[in-house]
Amino acid sequence: MDAHVWMGSREIQKENYTERLSPYDGRVVSRAAVCDASDAKAALVLAHKASAMAKKAPLHQRCDWLRDVASKLRQQREEFARVLCDEVGKPITYARIEVDRCIETILLSAETMRTMHGETINTDAMSSGRRAHAYWRREPAGVVVAITPFNFPLNLVAHKLAPALVAGNAVVLKPTPEAPLCAYKLAKLFIESPYAVADALSVVYGDAEVGSVLVGSDIPRVISFTGSVGVGEIIAKSAGIKKVGLELGGNAATYIDTSADLEYAASRCAIGAFVNSGQVCISLQRIYVDSTIYDDFAQKMAEATAKLVVGSPYEEETFLGPLINDEAAQRAMSWVQSAITEGARALTPPQCEGRIFYPCVMADVTESMKIVCEEVFAPIVSLVRVDGIDDAMIRMNNSPYGLQFSIFTNNLAHATRAIDELEAGGIVINDMPTLRFDIQPYGGVKLSGVGREGPRFAIEEFTEIKSIVIL
Repeated sequence: MDAHVWMGSREIQKENYTERLSPYDGRVVSRAAVCDASDAKAALVLAHKASAMAKKAPLHQRCDWLRDVASKLRQQREEFARVLCDEVGKPITYARIEVDRCIETILLSAETMRTMHGETINTDAMSSGRRAHAYWRREPAGVVVAITPFNFPLNLVAHKLAPALVAGNAVVLKPTPEAPLCAYKLAKLFIESPYAVADALSVVYGDAEVGSVLVGSDIPRVISFTGSVGVGEIIAKSAGIKKVGLELGGNAATYIDTSADLEYAASRCAIGAFVNSGQVCISLQRIYVDSTIYDDFAQKMAEATAKLVVGSPYEEETFLGPLINDEAAQRAMSWVQSAITEGARALTPPQCEGRIFYPCVMADVTESMKIVCEEVFAPIVSLVRVDGIDDAMIRMNNSPYGLQFSIFTNNLAHATRAIDELEAGGIVINDMPTLRFDIQPYGGVKLSGVGREGPRFAIEEFTEIKSIVIL
């Protein structure tokens, strides 16, 4: 199926289309319209006009809009899961999970907006004040530009569209080129809903040219981007005076304490390191293990990894499918080989078949190696010996990233230290740092970005506070 341009409520067919090939078997699985700067400008102008209507749409209509989309998405669950499987090679079982999470994100956004409100202000609280009727309320920011990545091309779109639209904004979406049909089909549910605000959502495709127009324009009031640090830095420099939310890279780490249940920790770390082929911003990349239990944990980690099913994303039992492209697979192998040359050991054999890179557990890793200090975005995890929690805390924080960290421990004092001392947007106790509940605030510190997602927190990002005084 072709992914056409949505110019507001109109579906536009273009002269030129690009083909999206399956990362698993190379088949043509979708085609996306080729857009340029003029398309981006037209979408922004249309969104600017639509934002006035979106702001006036009653809240019950906007909430019904989201609930209608969620209902239709549930009816088309298998179809959407198959598109995810086709375009990004996500194993079908996990593709269904992403569809389910997308439904929940949309519903959470409606429920959250329904109960969000401002509050009254005691203007006579200070001697310089006096009695007045005063309060504040939230109003839509206006036009939101949403730019989304390939690794969760459905749910991460929902994390931007649903809060922005239910808050009364108009949105221009530029989805990842790797999953154009996924975004097109979700946008179609929003646009063709009987509760939709006319022209409140547009979808354009493209890379740098289209993105630079969307980001640099004076029309949008909010830019919401999920992607690489490099592109995030460009956006931050070129956006100008507007709200900018950046959910960027990560280098997630965990510490295995001597008091931890090693069997449980290893099983969860294997999931956290290799789910979605390691293509997750909070994929577990660094495991710091107390030296007294290092060998025991390393063995259990290798055993847990060996149990994971690797293969066709269309098979129900498959846990790990292909990486997104050849470049990603080649980079992963080169990083592993480089680490081995520098003295690391592969506890599971480095193996690559086409774009499928088998999960790789690396031992005896030092922090000068690329697979530890840079974001891998592949199914590779590194085990590093440490001398207790003091050493672990220092090493975990010694990173330019700070998205999510975790600790496995049954020592309350150590858990408390992790919460207090680890420099990250999220801390998980006794599970993988890859754990994310969509209802929670999600975002990082340092190079991992600015701003937070999660329905309530995204709505706050997509709205402005207006203060009112009546005398």
